[in-house]
Amino acid sequence: MKKNIQNKDRREFIKKSGLAGMAIALAPSFILKNAGPHDRLRTAHIGVGNMGKADLDAISSHAKVDVTVLCDVDANNLAAAKKLHPNAKTYSDYRIMLKEMENEIDAVIVSTPDHTHAPASMMAMNLNKPVYCQKPLTHYVSEARAMKKLAAEKNLVTQMGIQVHSFYDYKLATLLIQSGIIGKVHTVHAWSPKSWGYDGPEPVGEDPVPETLDWNLWLGTSAKRPYKKEVYHPGNWRKLMDYGCGTLGDMGVHIFDTPYNALELDVPRTIKNECRASNGFGYPENNVVTYEFPETQYTTETLKWVWYDGPGAPNEHPDLILPGASDASKKGKKSKKKKKKETVEDKISLDAKIAGPGTLPDQGAMFVGEKGRLLLPHFMQLPTKIVDGKYVDITSEIDAVSKANNIGEIVRNYESEGPKHYHQFVDACLGHDKTTAPFSYASRLTETILLGVIAGRFPNKTLHWDSSSAQFSESEANQYLEGEYRDF
Repeated sequence: MKKNIQNKDRREFIKKSGLAGMAIALAPSFILKNAGPHDRLRTAHIGVGNMGKADLDAISSHAKVDVTVLCDVDANNLAAAKKLHPNAKTYSDYRIMLKEMENEIDAVIVSTPDHTHAPASMMAMNLNKPVYCQKPLTHYVSEARAMKKLAAEKNLVTQMGIQVHSFYDYKLATLLIQSGIIGKVHTVHAWSPKSWGYDGPEPVGEDPVPETLDWNLWLGTSAKRPYKKEVYHPGNWRKLMDYGCGTLGDMGVHIFDTPYNALELDVPRTIKNECRASNGFGYPENNVVTYEFPETQYTTETLKWVWYDGPGAPNEHPDLILPGASDASKKGKKSKKKKKKETVEDKISLDAKIAGPGTLPDQGAMFVGEKGRLLLPHFMQLPTKIVDGKYVDITSEIDAVSKANNIGEIVRNYESEGPKHYHQFVDACLGHDKTTAPFSYASRLTETILLGVIAGRFPNKTLHWDSSSAQFSESEANQYLEGEYRDF
């Protein structure tokens, strides 16, 4: 039987790390009183390779940040980060780092694989440290609720790493929807053709662990497993049930964020995932997840949300037919016209447009309302309104909401937009701003994502979720809301 995050094993895990018994709620002024000299923020970074490297670069680009300590289980990642920040101390075990550096750090950035997000973040918050944690917030629903609760009890500054939340186009789309540009919304479609799934067999045997990798620390609280080269570390863990959350937990968090935020959604009532049967090891490579949400002020009585991922996503649907579509597209099939490979420069160009007449962007979301549709490509492209099969000029609406909400002129420059979400966290820690994706919000969004992930273990079956009890009506699904923590 799986155990709750408050269970004996987890309490013992925290106790052994010297973090128990620290539940005093602190006012935000605590951060300023304990910040470094000259109103600066001393940061600790847990995970500094891949996305952790990007997080480190963005946080450290703030003029008032002092990178004080770096932590990674991979010595190569640690050495590369140390070259950039030679004055920072280095650790391989975040537990030791947090205990030894408690009085020398002001905030913690968690950029590990998903299964270590909650254990590392909870330890940091128990030491009264603000936390910036990469998405998805947690690996289990129980962890998301526990992190939300602890952050609230301690009144800590928190932020989940969904950088596009602070980008111009996504803020604009949120304001347009809330202004009623397409009336109340009854359906959302969201999609990504990425495939962070694995339909193959579980690997057998084991390979020598690289001398530069502490495999035990990489596994952390997850079950012990033999090392296999190029299966887990550094990049493929997202595909696997023990460590990641599939495409839904990767791109889904980014693409869900704007519709979820704009419509002010809570968690869903029902969830159904159309996918292959669970193999207990890797996530399905293709998923179609249908959610039903209760009404908000921006939706009809019930909101239907459909997520598509994997090769070929999204599936054909009349709501996704665009003006100028070919006959094939009107029947729900994508144009077969070959496109040149998109570069980063193409993505962030000021002239970025939808891929072509009648062709859906590779990733994005479609709001379907009482007065039309709003297409939001992912990423860095303006939303587009469609009514009766035709594009509608919304220049005046964009100008109006931009001026009314003081979001400024159109910005489409990743170099300037990218750090905003991180800098907002730093400024909030220093008492100069507020975060827009705190754990109070991020936990709900993550819970929604994780319910869809769990539904993948019960393909084509509708699961019914009771938010008040945090339980499914289908008792067999409740075992996946939490997981056992290994003592490592």
